[in-house]
Amino acid sequence: MFDALGERLTATFDRLSGRGYLTAADVDEALREVRVALLDADVALPTVKTFLTRARERAAGEDVIRSVKPSEQVIKIVFDGLVEMLGGEDREAVADSGLNLNVAPPAVILMAGLQGSGKTTTSAKLALRIVKTERKRVMMASLDTRRPAAMEQLAQLGTQASVDTLPIVAGQSAADIARRALSAARLGGYDVLILDTAGRTTLDEAMMSEAAEIARIARPAETLLVADSLTGQDAVRTAKAFHERLPLTGMILTRADGDSRGGAALSMRHVTGLPIKFLGAGERIDALDVFDARRVADRILGRGDIVALVERAAEDMDAAKAEKIVRKLSKGQFDLDDLSDQLKQVRRMGGVQGLMGLMPGIAKMKKELASANVDESILKRQEAIISSMTPLERRKPDLLNASRKRRVARGAGVDVAAINRLLKQHRQMADMFKAMGKNGGRGLKGLIGQMGGMGGGMSGLPGLGGGFPGLKKP
Repeated sequence: MFDALGERLTATFDRLSGRGYLTAADVDEALREVRVALLDADVALPTVKTFLTRARERAAGEDVIRSVKPSEQVIKIVFDGLVEMLGGEDREAVADSGLNLNVAPPAVILMAGLQGSGKTTTSAKLALRIVKTERKRVMMASLDTRRPAAMEQLAQLGTQASVDTLPIVAGQSAADIARRALSAARLGGYDVLILDTAGRTTLDEAMMSEAAEIARIARPAETLLVADSLTGQDAVRTAKAFHERLPLTGMILTRADGDSRGGAALSMRHVTGLPIKFLGAGERIDALDVFDARRVADRILGRGDIVALVERAAEDMDAAKAEKIVRKLSKGQFDLDDLSDQLKQVRRMGGVQGLMGLMPGIAKMKKELASANVDESILKRQEAIISSMTPLERRKPDLLNASRKRRVARGAGVDVAAINRLLKQHRQMADMFKAMGKNGGRGLKGLIGQMGGMGGGMSGLPGLGGGFPGLKKP
């Protein structure tokens, strides 16, 4: 998300950075470029006008022109403006899950939105996040009596997320289901109840009236609008229409990973006054990120998002397993099974492209990766090559002679050259870990300590600059 906008802004700031000082004309030119970049990103015109008015006020006078690093001053002005546009830092007290759940249980979360926006999937993602971050008991209930198999879909997602769902009773109205869900949640001792309402392909009075009735019955602590970011300004108009009829408390933008422009996210807060609470970025059941204005602004300007990187690694890595890996690597031991584990973990954390978007200062490298067609399929292919080897070959790669390589290549559906590249890259990583493991493994332990206690979760990433297998297409 925001890739196109980030590239435009970065190019503008690069032109400024080569100048020893800036004139008033330079600042005006930069802000004009920012204006064009925002409009190209599908940001609403009123939002752009407000942003530029405030930016010009901050850039007025001689402060920017006479500063020690004028280009950095302009970047800071744009950064502050983006943070303000995205909702600022003035957040009410919320739980770690990003929600206000400080009410008598069950805290009801009402999910609203158009059909196809991803409401049902997002309900399950949100339930899983609350269970993991808040350690609360959650139940979900589908109130969608119109869309075929909507209730069955939520039940399947509940099973996948290990979250209870309300048993299906045919023939009930949405209001009756809401009342039954409230009763079941109270009797069952659940902390949170998520109600997945019905949607339509377009806004209509029947849908709005039903949602309003359910809100009166359930008295939700949170009423969240789920909107598809790929619809751009249509998502903004949808948010305004819902907010006029429902007491919305926030929004969730889905398919954020597929929206390179990000105009909806940049416009919604300004147009509706409502906070964006989460971004759905992927199909995985855990692909839901808390929305943070400063972190998103950092990513737009190519500064990365180290916090999100640490969170993903910490969630994914088992501490005991991490310690075992450190002990093994400190002895210079790194076989192909270890490499396969690292490839799987990188994919679970969002793939090479996803991780690159979170790392500061490597936006240009990310673009090079995109042009080289580096994606998750390459990581899967590398895993397939390793899986086609015998356990002994994975432990002792030197056994792979010409005939064994041909057999592995046939099993993985690649050519022998791909096997050779993988083995070369494995040797490079093994040598690197062996060097780091000298002096009692202090190099490895220091690396992990610097990464904020992430365990070994990022141990495969030092090879990103050189020998990481995913960077070369087999």
